[in-house]
Amino acid sequence: MKNLFFHFLSLSFLLFVSLTFAQSTMMKEQDGLKVGMTAPNFTLQDAFGHSYKLSSYRGKMPVVVYFYPKAGTSGCTKEACGIRDDWSRFKEDKVQVLGISVDQKIDIMKFVKDNNLNFPLLSDANHRVSKNYGVFNDKGFDNRITFIVDKKGKIADIINVNDIEGHASKVLDIASKLN
Repeated sequence: MKNLFFHFLSLSFLLFVSLTFAQSTMMKEQDGLKVGMTAPNFTLQDAFGHSYKLSSYRGKMPVVVYFYPKAGTSGCTKEACGIRDDWSRFKEDKVQVLGISVDQKIDIMKFVKDNNLNFPLLSDANHRVSKNYGVFNDKGFDNRITFIVDKKGKIADIINVNDIEGHASKVLDIASKLN
């Protein structure tokens, strides 16, 4: 009986270690994109018609590219307001933030105005960028995933966002070290 229990504990531990490793590997790779690869370039507009091109930040500053599911939902509002509240620190540390969703510009504009957001939220209504980054899901929206891109345009980190409230602080800490 003790032998069977010992084997059960051993197998449980091995399963736990395997799942933990698999989850940490998944966080560093997103549908073919991996840490160290060049981040796919894109040009998208915000709700007000201003264009943002990822490659325009190369050689200047790191960029936090965060994908969020839907403007105006509680989780997305907490995430965006966390960045808004820390925006002066992002500017001080010379870190650009670009939020992306597949929402229409009109929905993003309402989200920005309702929450007094002070950083660019971009519309990927045709899903091209989201699919290119591997974050678009079969439910029709983006998964909550953040890519931190260094000054050379390389992916420095990929974060599967689980802690919405701590997201802003976490990505700022990682990105500011890339300056």
